[in-house]
Amino acid sequence: MSDDTIRLVSLGRILRRRGRLLALLALAGALVGYGTSLLLPPRYTTSVSVLLPGSWEERELLTQAQIATSSVVVDRVAASLGRSGADGTELRERIAAEAAEGNIIRISGTADSPAGAQRLSDTAAREFVAFASRVVGGDADPEAETRLEALRRSVETASRRITELADAADPGRTVESVQARTELEKLRTALRDAMTKLDETDPAAGRSGKVSMVVMGPAVRPTGEAPPTRAQLVAAGAVLFFVLAVVGHLTAARMSRRPRTEGEIAAALGAVPVGSVDVPGGRPALRPGARGPRAWLRRLLGLDVRWDVPVPRASGDSSGRRIRYRRVCARLRDRLPAAGRLLVVVPDGDEVARRAAGELVAEAASAASPDDGFPALRVVGVTVSHPLLPDRDGESGVVVVVSPGSWTSGELAGIAGACADARQEVVGLVVAGAVRGRPAGGAR
Repeated sequence: MSDDTIRLVSLGRILRRRGRLLALLALAGALVGYGTSLLLPPRYTTSVSVLLPGSWEERELLTQAQIATSSVVVDRVAASLGRSGADGTELRERIAAEAAEGNIIRISGTADSPAGAQRLSDTAAREFVAFASRVVGGDADPEAETRLEALRRSVETASRRITELADAADPGRTVESVQARTELEKLRTALRDAMTKLDETDPAAGRSGKVSMVVMGPAVRPTGEAPPTRAQLVAAGAVLFFVLAVVGHLTAARMSRRPRTEGEIAAALGAVPVGSVDVPGGRPALRPGARGPRAWLRRLLGLDVRWDVPVPRASGDSSGRRIRYRRVCARLRDRLPAAGRLLVVVPDGDEVARRAAGELVAEAASAASPDDGFPALRVVGVTVSHPLLPDRDGESGVVVVVSPGSWTSGELAGIAGACADARQEVVGLVVAGAVRGRPAGGAR
C-alpha cells in the first residue's frame, strides 16, 4: 500500500472516530475568528481610474503607478484631508495603485467607512494628476519658452507687415506689382509653415500633451466591507482549528512509540510470546481512563476510543477462536515444569486484553480431560502508572495479556519490573487483538 493511501485511510479514521472532537474544535476556531473580527474595525475599499492618453509603454505605466503611491503624493493627500504625523504615515498603507489595461492607472483607497474610502480615493487621484502635471510642466526651460514666445510675436508682426505691403502695392496694374504681391504671399506662407513645424517639434508641448491625464469619474461608494470580512474570519478560524487538530493527530501518531507487533511487545516486556488470540466485538481498543466527569467528557468526545488502530479484521467462527485459546493454554503448560497455577496480568484500562484474559481462564478451566493438564489461571489487574503485583503465593509465574498499540515500551517495562519485584517469573506473553465476530460454525 502506498504512503498516500495510508494517509487517506488515517484521515478517514480521524474523521470517523474523532468527529465530535473535530466539530468542537472547529466551533472554538469560529468563536476565535468572531472575536478577532470584533477587535479589527471594518474596512471599506473603492477605486478611481485615471486615463493616460497617448501611447505608453508598460514600464512607463508602472512608473506612474509608483508615483501615485509615492511619499510626495501621499503627503499631499494627507495635507488635503487635514491629516499629518502618524495619520499621514498610515495613509501610505491605505493607498494602492496598479497599472491596468488601456493606459489606465487604478488608484484604490481603504478607510473605516464607505464615505471615507470614497473621499480618500478621489483625493489621491486628484493629487496624483496635479503632481504629475506639475512635474512635467517644470521640466521646460523658462528662457527657451520666453524666446519661443518672442519669436511667435515677431512672426505675427512680420505677417501683418507683409499684408500691409501687399495691400499698398499696385493691385495688379503692372507686371512688377503682380510679381511683388506673389512674392509677399509666398513669404507669408513660408513663415506660417515654419511656425507650424516649430510648434510640432516643441518637446515641452509634446510632454504636456502626453501627460494630460483624465480622472474617469468619481469613486463609487463601497457597499460591502473589504476582506477579511467577519464571515471570512469566522470561516478561517474554524478551518484553521480543524486542520491543526487533524495535523496534530497525524503528528502524534507518527511520533508514537507504542509497540504494535508481537515481537516489539515481547522485547519491551522481556518475555517469550506464546501466541495471539482474537476478541470479537469490532470496537477499537479503549484507552485507559478514570471515572468521573473527566472520563465522561472523554467518552462524549470519543477520546476513550483509539483512532490510530486499524479497523478490526474479520475473524473465524467461535470454534476457530477457541482453538487459538486452547493452543495458548497448551504452550503455557509446556513451559511449566509441572502442573501449577499462573497469574494472568492485565493492564487496567485495556478492555480487549481483559476480555481475552477472561476467555483464556474459561478455556483453561474447561479442559476436555484431566490429561490436558492446563495450568490454573487467575486474572490480576495492574495500574500501568504504578504497577504492583501480589507476592508469590504458590504461583509458578505470570502470563501477561495486552493488546497491540495500547502501551508504551516504558509502561510495558514497568509491568515487567513489577513482576520481578514480586518474584514472579514472566512465563509468556499473549497478544489480544479485536476482531469482527462471525456467526458460529465449523472451524476454518
